[in-house]
Formats: sequence, C-alpha cells, structure tokens
Amino acid sequence: MLPPVVHPTRYNERHHRCEYIVPEIHPSHTKNITHHHYKHMHSYPHTESFADTVSHQHFHCPPGHPPAPRPGFPPRRPFF
Repeated sequence: MLPPVVHPTRYNERHHRCEYIVPEIHPSHTKNITHHHYKHMHSYPHTESFADTVSHQHFHCPPGHPPAPRPGFPPRRPFF
C-alpha cells in the first residue's frame, strides 16, 4: 500500500442568524391650543321723539267793550 495523500482541508461555513429586537422609542407630543378672542362691537342706538304743546288763554271783557287790538294784527269784529 502506498502512503496516503493528504489533501488540503476543505472548509465549509454554516451561518446561523440570531435576531434581537431592540425597542427604539421616539416619543412625540402634540399640544392643541384653542385661542378664544372676544371682539366687542359697540353700537349706540339713538331714538328721537317729538312733542307738541298747546296753550289757551281766556279773557273776560266787561260787557259792551270789544277786545283791545293786538299789536301787528287788525282789530277784530265783534261776533254779535
């Protein structure tokens, strides 16, 4: 028998994968702001009214005397 022939070692690779879950937290926040703005609208309603006044004067003349003439007016005629 002949001496053995040794060939170079043949390498084979096997890959094994191990997965790890690493939680990565990225917080976010939204602030909702409601703005209340009051606009005061001023108005000035105005009303107007009218009034009439009436006055009377009564004169009692002695019998037989017609009323005295008034300045700026012609004398009045008696009713009778």
